Amino acid sequence: MNDREDAAEVAFFPPAIPLIAIFLGVLLEWIFPLSGYFPIESPARVVIGASLALISVLLLGLWSVVLFRSGGQSENPWKPTTHIEERGPYRFTRNPMYLQMALVCTGVGIALANWWVLVLVPAVMWALYTLVIRHEERYLEAKFGESYLAYKRRVRRWI
Repeated sequence: MNDREDAAEVAFFPPAIPLIAIFLGVLLEWIFPLSGYFPIESPARVVIGASLALISVLLLGLWSVVLFRSGGQSENPWKPTTHIEERGPYRFTRNPMYLQMALVCTGVGIALANWWVLVLVPAVMWALYTLVIRHEERYLEAKFGESYLAYKRRVRRWI
């Protein structure tokens, strides 16, 4: 069995989803500006948004990648999963890298005072679930059976 056969059937590059939402939010702000109604003034807004994005990248994204690689597997959804990771942020969320993507989107929306980006965060989460997570979960259930189902019962999908 090759790597493509032993992997989730994810058809969309996950980081593209929040990047598209940020781009779309910036475009919508340019066409229909709403930033004048943002409740937090700069520079506090920039510090809050950038901090949220940076902390989520470090504590959810980077830490998850390090755990995957130290465990001998790839963070790439098109590669085989050799075991269910339950250390670090995986104790609290089954999808820390995808949660990180939603939080980065939120941080960027705050930093830019862009309501459009913030409004698109639930759409990002829905798209990540629809295009990525449900395929990964189906693959993990088929590969690991009851041990993955028990993990799903213990740990929430997002938070």
